[in-house]
Amino acid sequence: MEKCGKRVYGNPLRPSDEASTVRVRKGNLIVKNGPSTRTKEKIAAYELIKCSSMKEAIEIASGHPMAKAATIEVRPVWEELAD
Repeated sequence: MEKCGKRVYGNPLRPSDEASTVRVRKGNLIVKNGPSTRTKEKIAAYELIKCSSMKEAIEIASGHPMAKAATIEVRPVWEELAD
């Protein structure tokens, strides 16, 4: 993906039990140890790729080696809020 200019950035993530969930409600900071939800599936890594469409992103994800061993979630960046 780097060679064809699609990969922007990516990294493996530490285990979800090392996460902290942060919220601010009515001006109060709430910090919880662990992920925001408890599920059997875990997010192990992320990749930011630049694609012209969701169809292209799905095609790229389907060729990733982890697609055969795990689940890949494809989600667009909310560009209006990205900067």
